[in-house]
Amino acid sequence: MQLFVGLGNPGQKYARNRHNIGFMAVDRIAGAHGFGPWRAKFQAELAEGRLGGEKVVLLKPQTYMNLSGQSVGEAMRFYKLGPGDVTVFHDELDLAPGKLRVKRGGGHAGHNGLRSIHQHIGADYRRVRLGIGHPGRKELVSAYVLHDFAKADEDWLDDLLRGIADGAPHLAEGDENRFQNAVAQRVAPARNEGKAPPKAPESAPQPPEPDSRSPLQKLIDRFK
Repeated sequence: MQLFVGLGNPGQKYARNRHNIGFMAVDRIAGAHGFGPWRAKFQAELAEGRLGGEKVVLLKPQTYMNLSGQSVGEAMRFYKLGPGDVTVFHDELDLAPGKLRVKRGGGHAGHNGLRSIHQHIGADYRRVRLGIGHPGRKELVSAYVLHDFAKADEDWLDDLLRGIADGAPHLAEGDENRFQNAVAQRVAPARNEGKAPPKAPESAPQPPEPDSRSPLQKLIDRFK
């Protein structure tokens, strides 16, 4: 069994915030793979299902971001899982919008949700870092992450979430490269996909055939 955790803040007020992209990711996985209904447990919303041959529990902590680790720790202990069985989907300021990276272990880089999880289960869990870009200045970060995605972000965001849902079975099976490839195929499809094939080059014009008429015949033809 594995635990896939999406990070965000509860309530409609925050639903479309950049900080809630982790919630969006696990919601898309649940919808695409026929998970059971969301129910309240472990101070979270929880849904159960399968990805490929793996049983997976999806978790959306409802404690607000800064206390996410409480919920994750409760669920991990209940199911007798270790940190290596936990995957956390979260927003990442240091990646460009639409970019995705998978890593295991490491620091929390100031992310309050990750900081809380570190405190409750340690650092040896897997993270799916979902790029949202950076506002440019540190003092703008809080307002930026707690603001809704812009309308101009809708296309890349939908492609990213579709790719995550496509690749989720590979992630559950431990094939992180195939997972990232599935995302890349949605976010950056082949350059010529959907385009008409290039036209074949037109054949070069043929030189005129040599005139084999006699001078007399040319004169006669001229006055016909």
